[in-house]
Amino acid sequence: MTHSVTAVRVRFAPSPTGYLHIGGLRTALYNYLFARAQGGRFILRIEDTDQSRLEPGAIENLINTLKIMGLDYDEGPGIGGAFAPYIQSQRLSIYQGYAQRLLEHGDAYRCFCSAQTLEDMRVGQKERGEFAKYDRRCLHLNQSEIAGKLAAGQPSVIRLRMPDQHRFGFDDIIRGTVEMDSAQSDDQVLIKSDGFPTYHLAAVVDDHEMEITHVIRGEEWLSSTPKHIWLYQCLGWTTPRWVHLPLILNPDRSKLSKRMNDVSVESYLQRGYLKEALINFVALLGWHGADDRELYTLHELIEAFSLDRVNKSGAVFDLTKLDWMNGQYIRSTDLTELCSLCQSSFTERGMDVSDQDKYRRVVDLARKYATLLPEIAAYAEIYYHTKSITDAEMELLRTESAQVVIATLYHLLQSLPRWEIPGFAPVIDQVISTTGIKGKIFYFPIRIALISQSSGPDLPLILNAMGREETLQRLRNALT
Repeated sequence: MTHSVTAVRVRFAPSPTGYLHIGGLRTALYNYLFARAQGGRFILRIEDTDQSRLEPGAIENLINTLKIMGLDYDEGPGIGGAFAPYIQSQRLSIYQGYAQRLLEHGDAYRCFCSAQTLEDMRVGQKERGEFAKYDRRCLHLNQSEIAGKLAAGQPSVIRLRMPDQHRFGFDDIIRGTVEMDSAQSDDQVLIKSDGFPTYHLAAVVDDHEMEITHVIRGEEWLSSTPKHIWLYQCLGWTTPRWVHLPLILNPDRSKLSKRMNDVSVESYLQRGYLKEALINFVALLGWHGADDRELYTLHELIEAFSLDRVNKSGAVFDLTKLDWMNGQYIRSTDLTELCSLCQSSFTERGMDVSDQDKYRRVVDLARKYATLLPEIAAYAEIYYHTKSITDAEMELLRTESAQVVIATLYHLLQSLPRWEIPGFAPVIDQVISTTGIKGKIFYFPIRIALISQSSGPDLPLILNAMGREETLQRLRNALT
């Protein structure tokens, strides 16, 4: 049985063992981009055969995170498709059938060894400096011995029988020709004693059944590929194209752990990174466009993406670059959308955003200085709440020159017909001209009066963001 399919079909196949992490997002993204760039299908499959590691709610979380990130799949849980079900625990009879077929053809065998026996075996092999692998002591059990053990209720697994001396060679789109010796491959467990398949059998069966044309996955699966190729050969199937993505590394070149809570996509979103910045950043972890651009929308990534521009070497996760990129997106995001994203962090800080005109002005000003979304609210607080000033700042406010400057500014602003940026500069010039005071002696007291600090944005920006009523109130307070 071979594929007759020519259209690209790829899959993202996470295990529901927790949150979607950055490495998983990149695998999903590259599959998605390749499918969209090639006019193919992007499939979500849930690989939940390791029942001991399942986390309640993880499937829903994975699906929701993909949806938030804009990576819509064409087939999968919740929407179905021609090859449903797309959750492996609902496909057990399919795997059992193929395992039985492998047993009947002598390509697999039953193993009754206990966990302790296997551990003792591996310890002995390591002590002798041997490659740790199953020693096949159950391979030569005859049918009556197997039947007796099964009848006695003895637990067993089904193992793949790898060839003894075989050189596996396969083409990887990123790595070129890869060769591995079968001596470095174990007789992999295909069906566990609980009746569930391991990843190796389930992934191969599903990739064939679901007509997957390209297997795009992390480099950690490279060493397992010979087992998968052998399974394809034993079952008489055509293999898909192999694509093994480079590792994602910490700045010290150690592997970025998927177990660390702070590499979950959800944690980055909660900390104030924009989904667009995350997608852009993750796309560049191993891939680069033809023109070495750094900023891409998702649509632009689809147009530019190709697997031949994915690197072999590991990609360093540079948080400084992500922060820079997020700042770029914060400054370019549509203001209405940005206001919507920031509103909860404003209300958490007790800032009343009912004056939407003021709120929009403040967000527009504050975003120029922010790297993360919550920093916008933190920066904007000076326009909503007055904070205490130092004794030295209070003394400065009480000087005669400061009081003259503030009083003159107050009266001129009070009579200003329109409260908008073009009108503020002439007023400031007039105050300087009238009082003869300029420089720090001029600007410091005004800023302290308005935002409780001597440094900050240009005065016209402060006046515009704060609005007429709040500005005049704060100037009055400084005069008394």
